[in-house]
Amino acid sequence: MNSDRQARLDRLLDQRDILDCLARFSRGIDRFDRDLFLSAFHPDAVIAAGAFVGGPADLYDWASAMHERDQIATQHNLLNNTCDIADDTAHCETYYLFAARNRDDTNWLAGGRYFDRLQRRDEQWRILLRTNVIEWSGTVPSMPIPFADVPDINRNGAPRRDTTDPSYQRPLTNHRRHNLP
Repeated sequence: MNSDRQARLDRLLDQRDILDCLARFSRGIDRFDRDLFLSAFHPDAVIAAGAFVGGPADLYDWASAMHERDQIATQHNLLNNTCDIADDTAHCETYYLFAARNRDDTNWLAGGRYFDRLQRRDEQWRILLRTNVIEWSGTVPSMPIPFADVPDINRNGAPRRDTTDPSYQRPLTNHRRHNLP
């Protein structure tokens, strides 16, 4: 394999590892999975998010308490991602869409961008510094969740904000009957 192709493959693998790291942050906070959330950060990381500035463990405690108090569901969606990688340091910009079902039955949407400096230590990419900008935010009225009246809709698992969420099920199985409405 020529060296240019090998360099491109190495970069692609680094980018994939970085995207996996960013997804651990999002899934970790949405599922209240502290270990998964913390695995996205180096222990000495600094995060500036809203009113919060501090380390990963304190960020998890602050954010999870806020989400538990104010929302019944959250989704931290990651969108466009650009990444400049130089040796064991990467600088990324990731667009995000935050959506939440609030306890007052409104929905909150916000969009912005995360700016991350990641560092590879012991072959693991993790966030060392995160800042972000919120570019827009608003609430929208709620509607009933679709298909809530289907009797067996949750037979494969109901959405949960912990590790009993169906996304953790291994192997993934179907418990619903065949149905052609």
